[in-house]
Amino acid sequence: VQLQASGGGLVQAGGSLRLSCAASGGTFSSYSMTWFRQAPGKEREPVAAVSGIGSRYYADSVKGRFTISRDNAKNTLYLQMNNLKPEDTAIYYCAARLGLVSGLSRGPYDYWGQETLVTVSS
Repeated sequence: VQLQASGGGLVQAGGSLRLSCAASGGTFSSYSMTWFRQAPGKEREPVAAVSGIGSRYYADSVKGRFTISRDNAKNTLYLQMNNLKPEDTAIYYCAARLGLVSGLSRGPYDYWGQETLVTVSS
């Protein structure tokens, strides 16, 4: 499975962005998908996950502001980010894990996508 993330950019605090992660080469619906981010000087952390059956999980830091979704017909994962804050500035990654998940997990994951940079200015 190959994953390609896109949609990052520069936005002012309070603004919105939508990240996409296009998957190819596998049965997308069989995978649970997670968005990770890594801010400068910090460890990579999971921020949102969705299982193949649509169960969703969020980090406390993004709950109520970010929405994870997937379109299995289009083999695409999304992360709608609203009310962005400067502390959301990070490199964002998508990752795939075969089977179901029951919450956020740092790993292991079967596939990782390329990063997309999100910068939120104050």
